[in-house]
Amino acid sequence: MRTETTATASGPRPGSSGQRGIGALAGLLACGAALGVAELLAGVVGGQASPLVAVGGAAIDATPEWLKELAIRTFGARDKLVLLAGMTIVLAGFAVAVGLLAVRRPRLGLAGVALFGAAGAAAALTRPGAGPVDALPSLAGAVAGSAALLALVRAASPKARPQARRPGPPFSDAAPRSGPRWGSVADAEEARPGLSTAPPRPAAGPSGTPGSGVDRRRFLLTGAVVAGGAVVAGTTGRVLARRSDVTASRAAVALPAPASAAGPPAEGAAAVDLPGLSSFYTPNRDFYRVDTALVVPRVAAETWRLRVHGRVRRELELDFGQLLARPLIERDITLSCVSNEVGGRYVGTARWVGAPLAELLREAGVEPGADQLVSRSADGFTVGTPTAVVLDGRDAMLAVEMNGEPLPLTHGFPVRMLVPGLYGYVSATKWLVDLELTSFGDFDPYWVRRGWARQAPVKTMSRIDTPRPLARRPAGRVAVAGVAWAQHRGIRRVEVRADGGPWRPARLAAEHSPDTWRQWVWPWEATPGRHTLEVRATDGTGATQPEDRAPPFPDGATGWHSVVVTVT
Repeated sequence: MRTETTATASGPRPGSSGQRGIGALAGLLACGAALGVAELLAGVVGGQASPLVAVGGAAIDATPEWLKELAIRTFGARDKLVLLAGMTIVLAGFAVAVGLLAVRRPRLGLAGVALFGAAGAAAALTRPGAGPVDALPSLAGAVAGSAALLALVRAASPKARPQARRPGPPFSDAAPRSGPRWGSVADAEEARPGLSTAPPRPAAGPSGTPGSGVDRRRFLLTGAVVAGGAVVAGTTGRVLARRSDVTASRAAVALPAPASAAGPPAEGAAAVDLPGLSSFYTPNRDFYRVDTALVVPRVAAETWRLRVHGRVRRELELDFGQLLARPLIERDITLSCVSNEVGGRYVGTARWVGAPLAELLREAGVEPGADQLVSRSADGFTVGTPTAVVLDGRDAMLAVEMNGEPLPLTHGFPVRMLVPGLYGYVSATKWLVDLELTSFGDFDPYWVRRGWARQAPVKTMSRIDTPRPLARRPAGRVAVAGVAWAQHRGIRRVEVRADGGPWRPARLAAEHSPDTWRQWVWPWEATPGRHTLEVRATDGTGATQPEDRAPPFPDGATGWHSVVVTVT
């Protein structure tokens, strides 16, 4: 008598909750494997090759200007964290969808992983200075993700299990092995299940539980291996990305004393000391940051080089030591971002040390007609500055120090550019590595290609720091105070009024430099009720800040800042 074997079902019922859960988890784990391997290779190739960084950078470039402004206003310096969080959510949803497809149609699931790899590779190739090698991390990640997805789906399916038939009469040796076999009624019922009146016997699952359609033990073991490999690969990639860690490079920098020191602030320039009022100097930790770098470029001082080329008589190249050997200047300069709304916080004052930029350009010899200086950062970001402004005598510099320490990584270490009187997007390139003399007719830098103005002098602006909007104050004398700025023109006068009444002059702190902001304070005799306070400033040329409100795009906001307060 012989025992015949048959195979059990290969998985859970299509559309079942078990199938959906297995598919979702398989997709997420495969996505993790893809990202881990991609990060590992990106650590070798470079940070720009990371799929998340590349796709995030491409997303920033493709985002409409109104949406960028909304993100900056809403999230401030956390806008990039919000972008990464949103990308993670979208990627997780995509991974779940791929996993659900894979448990039903493996080929469709693999196609989804391939799409992920292609998107990352395409995004990496669009980054400034990218080459074919930058596509490798995304492509290798897609291969790893595909292998992980197949392994997980196969691990979830139970192995074929032998199932003994009930014995029937032996067959004659002469009887054919194929064709109808006449045995017991039970055998006939098993051969023709549609005619059986007995309930079907459940297939034994791999864990011995009848009806189990998923080999959970194998799936969890495979999933643990995939997850562990993804973590190890991703962590190693992050370590490799930091193998030239600039933190140690920055700590080792010894900056020489400037040949031209700024000296202490002018007497009375920083004398106003009120709770809530901006200090004259903005601490580095509080200084605003607005840029397009999803990941901060990490440039070591030992490997930094600056090239000066284009329409010059003599090309120059400097390393960090040669830059520090030049006579350095120390200056207090207020920087402001063109994205700053009326009353916004994207403005700050710091003490900077750097090499004069005008002297460097004169050494290179600017050719006639080269009216634009294009500066490039280590991540390919470009800024266009009017050459004439750099050469007109203001303290334009290649800064290496901020508030008494080497530039923080987020503010451009090892070298950034500063030109007083211009908004940052046309003057303040961080992680600077290249200067090219060209013309406005020949080249449009990053933000100009997106509709912002080519030339953007800072507009006269004032802000009420205290009382805050919707604050409550007791009746009597209330100190209304804030700051005003018009870099390279200076502030001549600040006026405040309440409820549309006559303008009253505020007391100004002493002017330290026309390139820095000025604190101001106005004593207000507050009466009970709800009041609106407004401020306006007049710059050193006699021009008064206009009342009409305009958004930052395309060349800076205008309007009077106002706050509503309640006096009790």
